[in-house]
Amino acid sequence: MEYVWATFLILGLMTSQVLQLFSGPANWIALALVALWKWLYPESMEWNFVIILAIIAGVAEVLEFGLQTWGAGRYGASTRGNIGGIIGAIAGAIFGASFLLGLGALVGALGGAYLGCLIAEMPGRSRSEAFHAAKGAFIGKALGFTVKTAIGAVMIVLAIPKIWP
Repeated sequence: MEYVWATFLILGLMTSQVLQLFSGPANWIALALVALWKWLYPESMEWNFVIILAIIAGVAEVLEFGLQTWGAGRYGASTRGNIGGIIGAIAGAIFGASFLLGLGALVGALGGAYLGCLIAEMPGRSRSEAFHAAKGAFIGKALGFTVKTAIGAVMIVLAIPKIWP
């Protein structure tokens, strides 16, 4: 019976990563599933492994926003533009979630990063500078999303051998 539950949990881990497309907490759900497995089958892994996965998930979140900030800064965004881009990405993901069967959250986050940075940069900057900075926020957000998704995949790959009996 343990093989059946392990199969379901591994499928749940893989399915949780679909939430990345909706800007959902995919890595945190994967972590919760691994912690649930550890609680149900204590001999399968050490709590240290679960803690390491939690640290990895936290690093993924920091990298997602850090890369957005890095991208915008590399393209000339000010601190105000970076903050606008982050707020725009969050607002865009929330607003966009109701479109395209939820996939609008990703489009909204990317567009929100661009528009948020652009709006924040417009006062006091030339149009071309503001558009250039917004392009950097968009590229950084896309890179951050990609890295966060890749880290989620790594978490799953690390967890499967601990779960499979």
